[in-house]
Amino acid sequence: MTDFGRDAHAGSAAELLADGGVFVPQFVLRTYRALGLTDAEFMLLLQIAGFRHAEGNAFPTPDEIGERMGIGEGKVAELIGGLIRRGFLEIDERIDPETGVISEAYRWTGWYERAAASAVKDRAAPAAGGAGSAVSRPPADRRGEAPEQPPSLFAVFEQEFGRPLSPMELETISAWLDQDRYPEELIRVALKEAVFAGKLSFRYIDRILLEWSRNRITSAEEARLRARQFRGRTQG
Repeated sequence: MTDFGRDAHAGSAAELLADGGVFVPQFVLRTYRALGLTDAEFMLLLQIAGFRHAEGNAFPTPDEIGERMGIGEGKVAELIGGLIRRGFLEIDERIDPETGVISEAYRWTGWYERAAASAVKDRAAPAAGGAGSAVSRPPADRRGEAPEQPPSLFAVFEQEFGRPLSPMELETISAWLDQDRYPEELIRVALKEAVFAGKLSFRYIDRILLEWSRNRITSAEEARLRARQFRGRTQG
């Protein structure tokens, strides 16, 4: 390579470095599996951080993230929903005091807090039983493959709505589960009732869940009975 070629290569590398990057502490790299994060979830969190720090995009769309990761936006939405539900990711709403415009931004403080707590715990833990001690492992399941799991709640919603869910819709479902403490089976029944009524919207589903909560309905069977009674009154 000529001196000119080396200079051009060095100049291009310098320009790329000037684009910015994402600093990832070692304890975050070391603990992500212990926290239950999959490789895909970990990469998604890094991509969200990269969009914000290197590009100034605090709220990339599932389509933008999926293009970077080589997966569909539906899968991205499902991953985001899981991270929100487990507290690794949050969505902040911000209002510009001058224009009144509302904007949204991802926040991953929960991820870093959990990673730091896990790292401190590992460092403080005494050596277990010396060098010759065996690591305890759960017994292997020798009965063959595990039974197929039903679709996740997020996947069921996307199937009924016929599209990927938005981040705010994912956060709404997470809030029903984690803040309102609605059982997942109850939310599934409410979704079916909204479909049956031809009023498929998050607002209508939320009204159903609120009405059931006021009447102390906590199981899917009670909800189905209540729904049948309601339809009987409206059709009678």
